[in-house]
Amino acid sequence: MRILVACEFSGVIRQAFAANGHDAWSCDLLPSETPGNHIQGDVLAVLNDNWDLMIAHPPCTYLSHAANRVWNALGRAEKRHEAFEFFMNLVNAPIEKICIENPVGYPNSAYRKPDQVLHPYYFGERQLKRTCLWLKNLPPLWYWKEDDLFGKRTMTDYPEPLYIHERKPSKNYTGGEVKKRYFTDAKKIVNGNKVDAAHERSRSFVSIARAMAEQWGAPNTVSQPTVGTLRQNVVSKSKAASVKTVGSPNSG
Repeated sequence: MRILVACEFSGVIRQAFAANGHDAWSCDLLPSETPGNHIQGDVLAVLNDNWDLMIAHPPCTYLSHAANRVWNALGRAEKRHEAFEFFMNLVNAPIEKICIENPVGYPNSAYRKPDQVLHPYYFGERQLKRTCLWLKNLPPLWYWKEDDLFGKRTMTDYPEPLYIHERKPSKNYTGGEVKKRYFTDAKKIVNGNKVDAAHERSRSFVSIARAMAEQWGAPNTVSQPTVGTLRQNVVSKSKAASVKTVGSPNSG
């Protein structure tokens, strides 16, 4: 299949599909960090190039609820409108199968609720990053909380915080309050130097990329029942069955 990974500079998802034999391309305004098929430019210009599947990561700076404290700051509404217009251009792209990825934010209410909400630790990387997926002609990604007769456990234990932050006295805090810092709100340090946190947070997790490539990479992804669907059929026919519960696609 021809795969387009929109707004990706890391090449992580592109390479996961390429490793499974697909003609996979990433597209971003930035150059690719890793060797591979990459289009440096505006992704809207290549949406009509006969893609079978698109996985898109539209910029979330002005869409994410993480920016609530500056939600109504001067100029934010206009930038949010532009960001959402770009988001919807990807949603409405002329491509048969589409996945749009973003954190919880404005699209959840202005567009619709996502089809799936997941974290990297569902797939084996012990990190916390709530990720929303809006899907078109694609099934939710399946993961396993524990071993059962349909698959092996993919989930790790719940992630520990990267560190505990003790607040200093300020306008809003008396000082001494502690907050657990996870992947999405921790300072990013590389080789002892603080780096662009937003840039680092935008990278895809290898485990989720691998799950996408393995589960969505087959040409008959839509027409064939998924393992999860088969399992639901078995459980619905025998509620007393001792089969373990598989992670719900919409659990947070």
